[in-house]
Amino acid sequence: MSQKKLHHGGDLKWAQKTFTYQGDDWLDLSTGINPVAYPIPPLAPETYTRLPDQSLQQQAVEAACQYYRAPSVETLALAPGSQALIQWLPRLRARSCVAILIPTYQEHARCWGLAGHDVHLVDNLEKARELQPGVVIIVRPNNPTGSIVPATDIITLANELAGRDGWVIVDEAFADTNTENDLASWTDISSLILLKSFGKFFGLAGLRLGVTISNEKLAGHIRDAVGPWAVPGPTLSVAASAFRDAGWIAETSRRLEQDAARLDRILSNADCTILGGTTLFRLVETERLQDLLMHLGNNGILVRPFPYNAKWLRFGLPGSEQDWERLTNCMVSFCS
Repeated sequence: MSQKKLHHGGDLKWAQKTFTYQGDDWLDLSTGINPVAYPIPPLAPETYTRLPDQSLQQQAVEAACQYYRAPSVETLALAPGSQALIQWLPRLRARSCVAILIPTYQEHARCWGLAGHDVHLVDNLEKARELQPGVVIIVRPNNPTGSIVPATDIITLANELAGRDGWVIVDEAFADTNTENDLASWTDISSLILLKSFGKFFGLAGLRLGVTISNEKLAGHIRDAVGPWAVPGPTLSVAASAFRDAGWIAETSRRLEQDAARLDRILSNADCTILGGTTLFRLVETERLQDLLMHLGNNGILVRPFPYNAKWLRFGLPGSEQDWERLTNCMVSFCS
């Protein structure tokens, strides 16, 4: 079973074919990844030449457990990226009715469909309940809208699905700075699975690390499916350091809040309506979407359009002051 390839952010080949810009210094604001990455510490040479041993794995798991406020290390499973987990999870269940709250990250529907499940796209939890699903998928905060389903609603739903051996998968890839109503302490509910992404907040998407938090039995099942040595040693080493760096985490959270507000001002001054987002990206609505998209692209600035909505654009954060000025000047020239 094949499906059409989805359009994602960060596709510079698509940008080069679509826009007239000929430079090699693209400003990529299409991915929602922290542009000021965690500084990679020096790594021992054997980190690259040996299989990651149990102690290295344990250090990363313990650091992740503390960072995500998980009940215990036995509730965690690590994988080479949250996208890998999105593809693996559908293969750990028999064919099910799957309800996915939309609009959201389209890989969930694609991967569950490819695995042979009966996928239904719904726009609220009540419609999901009407389906009597075996699996419900919620992205929280949502990508691209930034909406947050209340924790109480998710806990109620998780208890319902636990009674019929179902799953509630909550994709929290962008939740690092949205820690209110944290769900990690509720993962003793047998149906609840939290999906975390290391690369976005820490700005190190190339290292590929995803984490699930669930009850111990299900976490063990996921670890068995992922298999040994799935996450490279360098990734485990850097992640262990990053998860424990409380000073960098706090300072980065403050900076992202400030930068998101700065981006809102730039976009509002260009007659874009801010619909929402997270501290890593902002979603706007504009009647001049195609004109703005082409203006930005032709000036070497890549943002994220959505094929299913002709008025939405998503903007990530610039990293350097030079990048901020470049975006500001481009938006001003668009309005003049």
